[in-house]
Amino acid sequence: MAGDRRISRPDASLPDWEVPDSSYRPVPIVWFTGALISQLIAIWATFVILVSAHGLFTITISAIATGAIGAWTWSRGMKSAGSGWKAATIVMLVAQLVFVSLAVSDRLQL
Repeated sequence: MAGDRRISRPDASLPDWEVPDSSYRPVPIVWFTGALISQLIAIWATFVILVSAHGLFTITISAIATGAIGAWTWSRGMKSAGSGWKAATIVMLVAQLVFVSLAVSDRLQL
């Protein structure tokens, strides 16, 4: 039995000499989650570093970071995703930017 390689392995139900072809198929949730986590880190770092700066400066830097993360996400493949994923990504990016804007709004001197 140990020498017969025609016997299928019980864990894969494939002969042990056959390796199925597989490839990485990126999915929109990976790009969405990458954008979410990247923006959380970037905006948090911007907020902490610029805690004593003028609020408008913090919002501007956060907006630039958000735009860069959005462009990066689209170039990774979000441009070919479904419209629901595109809308969810845009809403998430804008919502986090609005959150930071509200957090620093007390420092705005309008």
